[in-house]
Amino acid sequence: MDAHDHGHHAPRFGAAFAVGATVNIVLVAAQVIYGIAANSMALLADAAHNAGDVLGLLLAWGAFVLARRQPTARRTYGWGRGTILAALANAVVLLISVGAIAVEAVPRLLSPSPVAETTVIWVAGAGIVINGFTAVLFARGHDDINIRATFLHMAGDAAISAGVLLAAIAILLTGRLWIDPLASLAIAALIIASTWGVLRDAVNLAMDGVPSRIAQHEVEAWLRDLPGVVEVHDLHIWGLSTTEAALTAHLVRAEQVDDQELIRAASHGLGTHFRISHATLQIETPAVAASCRLRPVEVV
Repeated sequence: MDAHDHGHHAPRFGAAFAVGATVNIVLVAAQVIYGIAANSMALLADAAHNAGDVLGLLLAWGAFVLARRQPTARRTYGWGRGTILAALANAVVLLISVGAIAVEAVPRLLSPSPVAETTVIWVAGAGIVINGFTAVLFARGHDDINIRATFLHMAGDAAISAGVLLAAIAILLTGRLWIDPLASLAIAALIIASTWGVLRDAVNLAMDGVPSRIAQHEVEAWLRDLPGVVEVHDLHIWGLSTTEAALTAHLVRAEQVDDQELIRAASHGLGTHFRISHATLQIETPAVAASCRLRPVEVV
């Protein structure tokens, strides 16, 4: 027997995506133009990072639009997994940008070039304002790794722009040109640090792993403690999207327990306590469970 308890959609971020993508495209163009003019590797590194974030914003935006489409006969779960793929692509693109930054920065570190510090200071200051503003737009969606990735990248970009600004000030005060490529390598390290967790979570969801916010042993214990349940087996939990989770399980009940009431209580509690929006439950008597081929823990 099945029970489906669908949760609410994630908050709408359409306007945030539109505004964030627009202002960041303008910022990237300015950073590239002035980075080349100022001969600043740090500014160009920040531009590369921001370009990755723009791509991430567009991918996440498209995935959110698709996720709101209704399920069909061919896509019975809808398009929600697009948000997982968008988060994964976003993280991969950012890590690729790290390699590009490092390839360009190391030769500059060994052979520093002059930098137009004043230009870098002004453009980096603009980056702090724009990235900080964009981060605020996504500050309320941390339960969704797609939105969390966007927020972390925007907030990280604001901090990185601050680092570029400080590096330009340091060059202006000391005349030490190696500070600029060193700052770009520091930016690369920050990108890796901020992206790795998102990449790990996105890969986990793409491989139908249990969402990081859910502890499977706690779900199993909770189901086992339901009145009338004597055993739980063949339990699986996975992400339908970056915000919704699904569960299937076999519940072995005592002979006198009402199946429908057990399903109602289990599906409601899974949604309330664990935010598992789609529960499919098979109810078995001890006699049926004894012959269930999926009963051993190691069988999937």
